[in-house]
Amino acid sequence: MSRFVYLDNAATTKTKPEVVEAMLPYFTEKFGNPSAIYDFASQSKSGVTTAREQIAAVIGANASDIYFTAGGSEADNWALKAAAEFYGNKGRHIITTKIEHHAILHTADYLEKKGFEVTYLPVDENGIIRLSDLEAAIRPDTILISVMFANNEIGSIQPIREIGAIAKKHGILFHTDAVQAYAHVPINVDEMNIDMLSASGHKFNGPKGIGFLYIRKGVKIRSFIHGGAQERKRRAGTENVPGIVGMGKAAELAASTIDERIKYETELRDYLIEQVMSRIPYTRVNGHRTNRLPNNVNFSFQFIEGESLLIMLDMAGICASSGSACTSGSLDPSHVLLAIGLPHEIAHGSLRLTLSEETTREEIDYVVENLVQIVERLRGMSPLYEDYMKKASEVR
Repeated sequence: MSRFVYLDNAATTKTKPEVVEAMLPYFTEKFGNPSAIYDFASQSKSGVTTAREQIAAVIGANASDIYFTAGGSEADNWALKAAAEFYGNKGRHIITTKIEHHAILHTADYLEKKGFEVTYLPVDENGIIRLSDLEAAIRPDTILISVMFANNEIGSIQPIREIGAIAKKHGILFHTDAVQAYAHVPINVDEMNIDMLSASGHKFNGPKGIGFLYIRKGVKIRSFIHGGAQERKRRAGTENVPGIVGMGKAAELAASTIDERIKYETELRDYLIEQVMSRIPYTRVNGHRTNRLPNNVNFSFQFIEGESLLIMLDMAGICASSGSACTSGSLDPSHVLLAIGLPHEIAHGSLRLTLSEETTREEIDYVVENLVQIVERLRGMSPLYEDYMKKASEVR
């Protein structure tokens, strides 16, 4: 391997040194259980309190409305299952979309088996819902709308403010899976009328195994894990203090540089798109061209298999993915790409590249050069490509 280029930041990010440094004392020096009443434990409790404030500040929330979880998937499960349980006597209809993360889709499927009805909104060719479809789907028994803030595969950002306004107008709870968006794009839970929001620490340079669910004051959902009085009696279990402290520090660092990161990553993202689209024919960009996460690019290359592309990129020292890290072992095409209208054969030839503030233009040039060569090589072995080019020449 001649060099190493990491372009899979949607799967996970590198934990920043400052985050690790903030966490370390809580393993060996300030190791007390924050629920204990003696003075030594107050150091751990203080660390948790500070982190709660740091995390809440990023989305304009009250610190008391932040509840720590083991990650984004738990937060998603909690939001849907607990809301369905508490508000099920008011109605048994939930609205979500066809392109949600599987933490939402599988939970929705579970709730359907429990007697709830779920409407899965379609999306347009850019992966964005139509507000008219949302309005039309609302029923008198609708109790929850759950729409992800930004898609983890194609990066498209939903009209969250407008969705929140519709939910509020109809008196319906609004949850958003913001795992890919939190600390990457501006979010304000009050301005966007968000009642619940999920996020995960390792998506913004924090540690793995820690996340949170924002629950607006007044939203009456029950505990998800029973056993103790932690998290104001809503999530039992001794707090992961080092993880919480690390996530808080990561949130603080991300918030302090968000404007510069958005500008830098957007420019680099657009440069990558321009280079690939101008040099590799029979290629399309998936997701909205501009209304997308600053660091996300998703391409589909016709006439090739994405798995072969990933293997050859890996041989060149380039880390990328074909979609969600949670479904990387599946041979089925992405449900997101199928939902935006791609046929199976094109959806199979997709590549997701997600940048970071540390990604350089030189690295992008290296990736593009390798992509040009790899795609050309794979197409040279494809009978589909050969047939296509033969028919194209006959037409000319």
